Amino acid sequence: MPYSKQFGDHFYCRSDGRLECGHVFLAGNGLPQRWETSETFRIGELGFGTGLNFCETWRQWKLARRPGTRLHFTSFELYPMRAEEIGRALAHWSEIDAERQALVAAWPDEPAGRVEIVVDEQTKLTVIVGPAFDGVTAEQPDFDAWFLDGFAPARNPDMWSQGLMQAIHDRTVPAGSFATYAAAGFVRRNLQGAGYAVERRPGFAGKREMLCGRKAS
Repeated sequence: MPYSKQFGDHFYCRSDGRLECGHVFLAGNGLPQRWETSETFRIGELGFGTGLNFCETWRQWKLARRPGTRLHFTSFELYPMRAEEIGRALAHWSEIDAERQALVAAWPDEPAGRVEIVVDEQTKLTVIVGPAFDGVTAEQPDFDAWFLDGFAPARNPDMWSQGLMQAIHDRTVPAGSFATYAAAGFVRRNLQGAGYAVERRPGFAGKREMLCGRKAS
């Protein structure tokens, strides 16, 4: 179970992080259903971590995509892991073994700046190394969905600040969405204050609540 010394928290839930990705981030953003009507789709993620969310998203994207469609997955990460650490963490899930091997093979020895990886002819991964606010505010307003997966709000409050939530909202397309495992009151208020219509849903693996929402169309 990967653990961050910087934030004193685990990288994902202790029961099954891959299934949590499906419940929270994919289903919370209406995926894979929304891919059926989209030619290009861009996902933003706060916190690349082990790459688990990317690998599971890529796996499901390959099952659902149509010829000629494109997925661009962009993640913002302050403390990137090394390839061998990613490989070791993701080896727990045989379901994403092909994706894990491809990610590890392409991952740079010293990730820094803007890491661009074309993982297949229809899928691109970008990992922007540095503070999330700086990275997000430099991007174009073309994100269709967000995976808000920073460490717990109590341990990493900067990742859930009003300013960052506003920057994310402003770079989301009309009717775009977000989902997060977090349900803290100040996170919900910051997302609402940014302009999202926020919905509470049952969380994963006994967690009482999670949040998801949409930008006005």
